[in-house]
Amino acid sequence: MMGGGGGGGGGQMQQVAQEIEQMEQEVEAIDEEIERLREKQTDIDEAIEAIETLDSGSTVQVPLGGDAYIRATIEDIDEVVVSLGGGYSAEREQDGAVSTLETKKETLDDHISDLQEEKAEVETEMEELEQQAQQMQQQQMQQMMQQQEQEDE
Repeated sequence: MMGGGGGGGGGQMQQVAQEIEQMEQEVEAIDEEIERLREKQTDIDEAIEAIETLDSGSTVQVPLGGDAYIRATIEDIDEVVVSLGGGYSAEREQDGAVSTLETKKETLDDHISDLQEEKAEVETEMEELEQQAQQMQQQQMQQMMQQQEQEDE
């Protein structure tokens, strides 16, 4: 096993290295998703602030798409259309709209917490694999040194 173990150990090392690389990519994807969700939270915060500070008769710039805007006057701040998800929207009065947005933000908080837990689990698993790889590398070095000593005798 000693003689064949060196080659098998190299294959194992390569497999562990690939697993570590996959986990690093998974952590990166989780980080990107967390960042995307935090940007959504910022958008929600801005929407809540606008709803709470704007009054009927206020002039606002409404995005048309393609970085084009048009000025519009708010007829009634108590007629806020809020996305409910799944392609559905509902008209809410001012406080109801803020409440709906805060609920969406809490849902994002929960999702971010879940992702952070998942990331921590992956990082722990990755650390264990890195330790395993170090042990394998040390064993290979010891085997090589033993073989060198045997050849020198």
